[in-house]
Amino acid sequence: MFKSVLVANRGEIACRVFRTAKRMGLRTIAVYSEADANALHVREADEAVRIGPAAARESYLDGVKVLAAAKATGAEAIHPGYGFLSENADFAEAVAAAGLIWIGPDPQSIRAMGLKDAAKELMIQAGVPVTPGYQGADQSEATLTAEAARIGYPVLIKAVAGGGGKGMKRVDDPADFAAGLASAKREGAAAFGDDRVLIERYITRPRHIEVQVFGDRHGDVVHLYERDCSLQRRHQKVIEEAPAPGMSEAVRAAVTGAAIKAAKAVNYVGAGTIEFIADASDGLKADGIWFMEMNTRLQVEHPVTESVTGVDLVEWQFRVAAGEPLPLKQDEIRLNGWAMEARLYAEDPANGFLPSIGRLEHFFMPDGIRVDTGVEQGGEVSQFYDPMIAKLIVHEDTREAAAARLAEAAGEVEVWPVKTNAGFLKRCLDHPRFVAGDVDTGFIGAEEGALQPVETAEATLAALTLVAEAASDGEAAGSDRFSPWGGQPGLSYGVRLNAPAQTMVWAHVDGRGVSGAVTPVEAGWRGAEGMTARVGFDQVQAGEALFGYQVIDDGFVLFVDGEARRVTPYRAAVGSGAGAVSDGSLRAPMPGKIVAAPVKAGDVVTKGQPVVVLEAMKMEHALTAPFDGVVEHVAAVGDQVVEAAVLAVVKAAD
Repeated sequence: MFKSVLVANRGEIACRVFRTAKRMGLRTIAVYSEADANALHVREADEAVRIGPAAARESYLDGVKVLAAAKATGAEAIHPGYGFLSENADFAEAVAAAGLIWIGPDPQSIRAMGLKDAAKELMIQAGVPVTPGYQGADQSEATLTAEAARIGYPVLIKAVAGGGGKGMKRVDDPADFAAGLASAKREGAAAFGDDRVLIERYITRPRHIEVQVFGDRHGDVVHLYERDCSLQRRHQKVIEEAPAPGMSEAVRAAVTGAAIKAAKAVNYVGAGTIEFIADASDGLKADGIWFMEMNTRLQVEHPVTESVTGVDLVEWQFRVAAGEPLPLKQDEIRLNGWAMEARLYAEDPANGFLPSIGRLEHFFMPDGIRVDTGVEQGGEVSQFYDPMIAKLIVHEDTREAAAARLAEAAGEVEVWPVKTNAGFLKRCLDHPRFVAGDVDTGFIGAEEGALQPVETAEATLAALTLVAEAASDGEAAGSDRFSPWGGQPGLSYGVRLNAPAQTMVWAHVDGRGVSGAVTPVEAGWRGAEGMTARVGFDQVQAGEALFGYQVIDDGFVLFVDGEARRVTPYRAAVGSGAGAVSDGSLRAPMPGKIVAAPVKAGDVVTKGQPVVVLEAMKMEHALTAPFDGVVEHVAAVGDQVVEAAVLAVVKAAD
């Protein structure tokens, strides 16, 4: 076994690999960009090397700099994590040529499975069922348009070198094919340096099922059962679980057998995932599951497989890379219970799930479960990298228990001022369809209305009680905790005392006016509905509900079921924020680069028509016309813009 390992990655996956390496007694080495100088993975490593500026292309994607860091620190092996250089065959060859151990599959296996079109042809030859589609060399728009018509709409356009939903566009109408193709090509070129695409039939009720495989250099290949990753948004996984709900032993044997066949077709060594798409219109059937692609690396969702099998997949990667045989034979790998993982993203569900960046002034993760993260309180969420900030993982005896525990954990997340999808995750996990296992990749879109935040009397009472407590003497929680109002006249902050025994309270909660009467009682306040609220150290209990809170400059942040709600005086100004369109100005919701402008000044546009396309955090975001009108201004393609910059102006039609 080698004695030291450099992780050519950042964030939670670097921290995850270091955890196993330290347990095995290996020396750990991190690399970092200028933006990550104070990152958690840097401090957790035994040694760290700065390799370049914030932009990934000049740091984490620069294989020459990574290899130089490995040589300078005496690293014996390189673990690539996922993303960045993990599926770069040229880099894998360079690692071996430098006399270092590459903790991953052989370069020829990466190449064989790295391009979706070539991989599908290889699987056809190996007898693995594949999704009907086109993966030919002719990339002309005319040919691709004709092939889409042959396959039949809806179709899915996919970058051949893609992954993580990037360069992937669903097209339902032939009239939209050209625009979808252009966008997929742009994303493919920007993210992977390759604008080629393939086209597949879009399964109208698909489930995403994948099989974890592992091979060694002694000819053995095993599977570690399946995962279901069907709960997705914009083709990116949100919640994963193992095993897959509704999976019979016969179908499991078919899909795992196909996965083994696929891995053996490329003489696979190390950890890999064979991804399948299943038609869920009539349950899972052996003849209704098709190969999609292979990820020749460790997956983001690998913890659920570790939970149900008791296997440390990173340790297996180390041992196989060192030439050891697989630690277990196929008949020694057992399924135990049910595991679920939720991806916690720094994004704003109320604003189209746009990424959220900034300093994590408050960052609290739930206790009693596995949390894989690469950030901590006081850290930064940068515009330069993927917005996933943590993974919440639970393991229980049954699927129902796992869903309930993960929903509870998502509701306990407290993050401020960066926005997260924690509340959204909780609502997904609590949804009756999800609890019943009735899930496909269209679940989030179909249930969008039911996944919106719900106001509760308990949360409103908690917010009003914080205001009332702060405007009075604040003794229940200590008046020094309430800097905005403590010891100040209540009337000047929107609080009216109607009578000595009752307080009428007004406040803004996320800019929305709320009011109510609360009555001071012993050790708390009673609301109009009879519930009692009590304020304690950083917690408010209203009825049976318990909420966390944090004092901020102009009020409080109340943490409600994974949501962070800003509570301020009623007369506090409520700004429109980035992205406001009431005056026809389309503003950048985050820093980024203009990659397309489908219209120009003077063009007539209709409400909802794309006006400008911003690329940020590895994804494209189209800003659309807020109403019918004429374009007065639009930013130039190639411009780098800051948050809240005006990208376009639309003048309303007369």
